[in-house]
Amino acid sequence: MDRFFSQKYCDRCGGSLEGGRIMSMFNEQCICMSCKEKETKDPEYKRAVEADHEEIRKGNFNYKGIRGK
Repeated sequence: MDRFFSQKYCDRCGGSLEGGRIMSMFNEQCICMSCKEKETKDPEYKRAVEADHEEIRKGNFNYKGIRGK
């Protein structure tokens, strides 16, 4: 099973993922819903979403995000 689905703690804050998980728009971190809420308030969030959508349109479903390595 992919690590994303089996890990128990948020890559960003270390909190529990029992309440839900999502991939960050900035990189490949698996984050909790609290961190996702904070992420949406980041000034670069809109740019990150637009970049992700553009990569998907190109057929890249493994985009590492604007801050990904």
